[in-house]
Amino acid sequence: MSDKFKIIGLAGSNGAGKDSVGAILADHHKYWFFPFTELFRAECRRRGIEVTRPHTRMISIAWREQSGLATLVDRSMQAFEDAGGFNAYNGIVMSSLRHPAEAERIHELGGTVIWIDADPRIRYDRIQAGASSRGRAGEDNKTFDQFLQEEQDEMHRAPGAGEATLNTAAIKPLADVTLINDAGFETLHAQLASSLRL
Repeated sequence: MSDKFKIIGLAGSNGAGKDSVGAILADHHKYWFFPFTELFRAECRRRGIEVTRPHTRMISIAWREQSGLATLVDRSMQAFEDAGGFNAYNGIVMSSLRHPAEAERIHELGGTVIWIDADPRIRYDRIQAGASSRGRAGEDNKTFDQFLQEEQDEMHRAPGAGEATLNTAAIKPLADVTLINDAGFETLHAQLASSLRL
C-alpha cells in the first residue's frame, strides 16, 4: 500500500451530507466510494423484504454479530482490493460508520474518521428533496418527528441491547475531523479540502 493512499470513514447524523462528501472525494480526488447502505439494500432485495431503515439496521446488526463488529470496514477493504483499487485510486472512502468498532478499525488501518453534522431541519428537508432522485422515495417518506425518532434509535444503543447494535453517537469522540454542513455543497467541499489538505 502506498504512503499516499488514504482510507477515510464517514459518520454523522442522518442527512448531514455523508454521501456528498463521498461524491466529492470520488469525483474530484480519485477516491473509491463505498456506501454501506448499498450492501444492506441489496441484501433486503435478496431476501425479498422491503428496503426500510429498520430492515437495513437489522441486517447490519446481524452481520456484526456473525462476522465481527468491524466487518463492514473489512468487507469494503476486501471489495476494494478485489477490484484492483490500490493501483487505480488515491484512496477509499466508506460511509456510513454506525458503530465505534468501525471507527477503531479505520484507525487501525491508518485512516481518518470524519464526523459530518448539520441542523436537523436542514437535514430533514434535504432528505425529502432528494429522496426521489436517489431512488429512496418510499424509504425516506416520513414526518420530521419520525425522522428524529429513527435517528435517535441509531445514535444510541438502548440499555440491554447487544454489542452489535448501532451506536453512532459513540463515533463522534473518535472522529479526527468534524464538518458542519449547513451552508451548501461549495462550502462543504472547501471545508473538506482544507481539513484533509487535498
